[in-house]
Amino acid sequence: MELRHLRYFVAVAGHASFTRAAATLGIQQPPLSQQVRDLERELGYPLFRRLPRGVELTEGGAVFLEEAKAVLAAVDRGVKRGAEAAQGTVGSLSLGFTSSAVMHRLAPDLIRRYREAHPGVELEIQEGNAAAVTEAVAAGRLDIAFIRRPVSGQSALAYHTVAEEKLLLALPAQHPLARQARKRGVAHVRLRDLANDSFILVRRPGAPGMYGDLIDACHRAGFAPRIGAEVDQMLTNITLVAAGVGVSVVPASMRDIHRGMVFYAEAKDAPQLVAPLNLVTRIGETNPAAIRFVRFALGPGDAARAPAPSRPASGARRGAASPRTKRRSPAPARRS
Repeated sequence: MELRHLRYFVAVAGHASFTRAAATLGIQQPPLSQQVRDLERELGYPLFRRLPRGVELTEGGAVFLEEAKAVLAAVDRGVKRGAEAAQGTVGSLSLGFTSSAVMHRLAPDLIRRYREAHPGVELEIQEGNAAAVTEAVAAGRLDIAFIRRPVSGQSALAYHTVAEEKLLLALPAQHPLARQARKRGVAHVRLRDLANDSFILVRRPGAPGMYGDLIDACHRAGFAPRIGAEVDQMLTNITLVAAGVGVSVVPASMRDIHRGMVFYAEAKDAPQLVAPLNLVTRIGETNPAAIRFVRFALGPGDAARAPAPSRPASGARRGAASPRTKRRSPAPARRS
């Protein structure tokens, strides 16, 4: 028994006529009659009573019609659901993020709009530092993750820059430089003027890219920074700044956290301090939902690049992530 036998049977039952059913199916009546006879022979009982004009269902045929329709409906549903899964409009997507990455308004906005556009995709969310969620993507425990700077040189990973913003200096509100800046009505200070301060940073293993960027900027400003504390999350970082433990750098999108207790300022002598927002995925990703999310995040202009993103350049000099319009993968950050 094949699906065509069921479709032919249902068509004949619906039209109560082999002639009309054959016309609807686009086949000749004799082959249609033969297919129905083959089905009846396999079932072991007649499905139709032949009448002078048309046919009518037997008792067995009437019951079998209900089951045949159910089977065909289930097959049609399966075909549709399979197509949706292949296209990434249903299924599951595991998504990780760092606290600083999700603070950028684009991250929650993308997640919200993606959920609205693809309600059939079940989202699993996980938070961690950049190193942890990147390793989870590489190991297949996560499909995709929002991070800031690349933290791994693994050739199996791809980074898609979706936004970029400034890194701001974060000082306790009563820091002398903060008071001076407020008095002058400016929102910038010089990085080199913080040479004697203690810096609070997210641990190098957790965010080596941004950690290294600050160290490099300090060296260019003429001093080696004194690291007073290392924390696991940037939210803790800002809290310690608010408590007066030291100074730090944070993405501009976090400037409202502990506002009034923390003074956020641009580093006048370090304009190269920037914080990209990256999506990290696996090269050759096969989960259609993950591929669709990257396309969704990049937008219509860049969506075609999502299935085969560029690899981070091996051995390339670490620097700011490429602007969104260039759509090139950033080089991997130096390891500690």
